[in-house]
Amino acid sequence: MSDRQYRLGEDFALEMDAADPLAHFRERFLIPQSTDGNECIYLAGHSLGLQPKTARSYLEQELEDWARLGVEGHFHARHPWMPYHRLLTEQTAELVGAEAPEVVVMNSLTVNLHLMMVSFYRPTPKRHKILVEGGAFPSDQYAVQSQIRFHGFDPTSSLVELTPREGESCLRDEDVLDVIDREGDSIALIVLGGVNYATGQAFDMEAVTKAGHLKGCVVGFDLAHAAGNIPLHLHDWAPDFAVWCSYKYLNGGPGCVAGCFVHARHAESVDLPRFAGWWGHDEKSRFQMGPEFRAMAGAEGWQLSNPPIMALAPLRASMEIFAEATMERLRAKSVKLTGYLEFLLQAASNRRFLILTPHEEARRGAQLSLRILDQGRQLCDKLMAEGIIGDWREPDIYRVAPIPLYNSYHEVYCFVRRLLGSLT
Repeated sequence: MSDRQYRLGEDFALEMDAADPLAHFRERFLIPQSTDGNECIYLAGHSLGLQPKTARSYLEQELEDWARLGVEGHFHARHPWMPYHRLLTEQTAELVGAEAPEVVVMNSLTVNLHLMMVSFYRPTPKRHKILVEGGAFPSDQYAVQSQIRFHGFDPTSSLVELTPREGESCLRDEDVLDVIDREGDSIALIVLGGVNYATGQAFDMEAVTKAGHLKGCVVGFDLAHAAGNIPLHLHDWAPDFAVWCSYKYLNGGPGCVAGCFVHARHAESVDLPRFAGWWGHDEKSRFQMGPEFRAMAGAEGWQLSNPPIMALAPLRASMEIFAEATMERLRAKSVKLTGYLEFLLQAASNRRFLILTPHEEARRGAQLSLRILDQGRQLCDKLMAEGIIGDWREPDIYRVAPIPLYNSYHEVYCFVRRLLGSLT
């Protein structure tokens, strides 16, 4: 929707909610309550998604099967534990635009990032640099710096950080591609976030992958803020790998098992170095307990240990909702919902904030990041006490994200009113 199609006033929000074909999905989630017993306005799904109502029963089923069957649950549970992680494979592949053998649900995001760098960061004296965002999530920064040092190089010379132009908050796509073109011959690995956690900027992953491969670089993405938020076409874009967590937009619960993508062209690359574990071993001979590791084809060959069933069960509950809603429909609503939020914020007559997130819908997902010009974290805390949950990132960024699965237009309307009232 263009700005001309939005209107001020509460009636417009109520009309949009009444016509929303996805509105009923809100009833599938548990909404936190404020101290007065009313539902909070929860705009922090970019940080931790809400609990699907079926998550409890899915988890209880596994607890019951454990109590009833003990070890035999691996084979005779209602959903046998041995192949349990594969209950998520088709849905995960659909979500990120991949082929089923290219994805696996395992570990945590940073563990998966390290596993991927073990295989795909192979520095040489002439090609040893890693290209990252200067404002990447700290865990990514720590991981790549530690990998550089592990290989005997120095981050001061081997880490290339992308920074916005002076006076700007977000990177320009052309500047990213220019750095790849200019320094690509010395870059071994490109690791960018699909969506920057602080600004909410979405990157042109297809263009970055193409540019990186033309210069001989390996390309990977951290999709923590992209998976379940924006459309992804990983197989067609063809990065070498991608990793993501499942507790933000994917609503899998705190610390939920993460995801990993390895492109099909590496499916049989048994010569790639890797840190091996028994769950990545060829499953036909896994229980022969032989001394020689033989990797499974595809992303599953990077698995280390048998999957944590109790952690996967809540994710199953959420992924079934995603499969029903479809990313195409969710994205269509997200564009409208976030656009409406931006429209209301821009219409404020006395704005004491700046919107850092790009205006173009192709360059952002659900999240808008606001630079608060005064009050600082006190504003976030004040709104929290009033039942409005966003989150704060130092030194001055207030992040909010209207999630199409469970947020409404009326909530967006109410949030902006309360925000502006708190800033006066």
